[in-house]
Amino acid sequence: MTNPPEHSPQIPPPSKHQLALMIWLCVFPTLTAINLAFGDWLRTLSPVTRTFVLATIAVPIVIYGLMPHLHRLRSRLLASSRANRPGREPRS
Repeated sequence: MTNPPEHSPQIPPPSKHQLALMIWLCVFPTLTAINLAFGDWLRTLSPVTRTFVLATIAVPIVIYGLMPHLHRLRSRLLASSRANRPGREPRS
């Protein structure tokens, strides 16, 4: 395991609004895909059972599968935009 460079910029955690958008960007397509894949079977369940099944499948996919990728993408985008700002001298 390597340590990050000493002069690497610290990326702050997402704001509440950014986190809400990130979660929505993960949850909506996940629920859409699950509904398309299992819609006929889910329709036979009661609303409470259907919600339980959807949440049980979707939450691990979002939390362990999609959100880490979105956090890394956000960090890369922020680091890239900071590095490309005009008037900033690169650190040595």
